Amino acid sequence: MRIALIGNSAQSVLAFRASLIRRLVERGHQVQAFAPDYDAQSGAAVAGLGAEPVGYRLQRSGTNPAVDLATVVELRARLMEWRPEAVLCYFIKPSIYGTLAAFLARVPRRIVMLEGLGYGFAEDAGASIRHRMIAAAMRGLLRFALARADRTLVLNEDDLSVVVTDLKVAQEKTTNIGGIGVELDTLTPKPVGDRATVFALAARLIEEKGVRQYVEAARQVRRRHPDTAFLLLGEVDDNPGSLQAAEVRSWVDEGLIEWPGRVSDVQAWLTRSDVFVLPSYYREGVPRSIQEAMALGRAIVTTDHVGCRDTVVPGVNGYLVPIKDVQSLTDAMLHMVEEPGLAQRMGRASRVLAEERFDSRRVDHLIIDLLEE
Repeated sequence: MRIALIGNSAQSVLAFRASLIRRLVERGHQVQAFAPDYDAQSGAAVAGLGAEPVGYRLQRSGTNPAVDLATVVELRARLMEWRPEAVLCYFIKPSIYGTLAAFLARVPRRIVMLEGLGYGFAEDAGASIRHRMIAAAMRGLLRFALARADRTLVLNEDDLSVVVTDLKVAQEKTTNIGGIGVELDTLTPKPVGDRATVFALAARLIEEKGVRQYVEAARQVRRRHPDTAFLLLGEVDDNPGSLQAAEVRSWVDEGLIEWPGRVSDVQAWLTRSDVFVLPSYYREGVPRSIQEAMALGRAIVTTDHVGCRDTVVPGVNGYLVPIKDVQSLTDAMLHMVEEPGLAQRMGRASRVLAEERFDSRRVDHLIIDLLEE
């Protein structure tokens, strides 16, 4: 078969779709991987997986309807030229515009994977009239697109409920796959110290990922334990909710965090840590960063929020804290520092849970079966 994958960045193709592409190619399928920002290096890396990298125009965070319409027109033309038998669209904008383009191009099989519902369904999406209008438009467009998909995949039960109840997708056309999974064979757990001293957060540096709460908790933990260290892995971007580089550098100058920016080998940085922290109040799917940290044998501190709560058995492999609650976050991190062996025990439990819940082989085969159906 000819199968098109439509995503929102070259980095997401390589980080999230590599194992799927390899397995599709092993089964004899031809694969085109669409992304708007290929350069020579990322294009060569995707080609090395066995897929053809295909660029297209996409405004990732803008709201210009003329540009979005141009995206649909361009994708439709490319799909009509190549004539794939199936398409997989993932992340919100590609799920909307890729699915509509595939419908207009008469692609026979159309699968959507919603890796979190994002801004349009956030609790504070109604903060202003402009935000309410944008959120309402995104919800309306997504509902319109999903009506033209053969199957919609979500990563948690909260999103399944929204898709069926609010977006009116038939229950039988919706599947909760429980996380996209990680390649466990490539993630070898590394030992941690008897006492946790290094914490890490890896995410896009947007407000909703709880970065400011993490930094304030770091400030409080360091007052009691000056030998602790806090890694912040990620870069600022053009998202409206992005933090500013000057603010992040001020935390570095204060001595609160180490900030290498965007790193090419996140796993190597995570193995420097004892505990992984994600205080997110974003509408997550199931955070890939937490899955990787679990596979590497790290204890987890995250929020009792959509998607995040699916990664932790409280008291077993980590702690869940209320969103935007700096004191609860600080207390959980202090437990890791002050109770000998706790991060070790929870890290071992994380690896066991990752093997049970987040093996990419299971998810890849499920997606391939749906594409081939």
